[in-house]
Amino acid sequence: MEIRFNDNEKVVNAIREGLKKKDGHCPCRLEMNEDTMCMCKEFREQIADPEFEGYCHCMLYYKSK
Repeated sequence: MEIRFNDNEKVVNAIREGLKKKDGHCPCRLEMNEDTMCMCKEFREQIADPEFEGYCHCMLYYKSK
């Protein structure tokens, strides 16, 4: 398993700017709570699934098998 940033630098920069504006919360989510703090709960659960391969919701991170 490997977790890495998206290869697209423009996406990474845009999401990082969004994270700054929302104090570390996923810029793709309306709610600002513990579950939406980057790395969000949804992606942490996907990481725990050995069969999951793909991007987090906001496309900042990619998990490969």
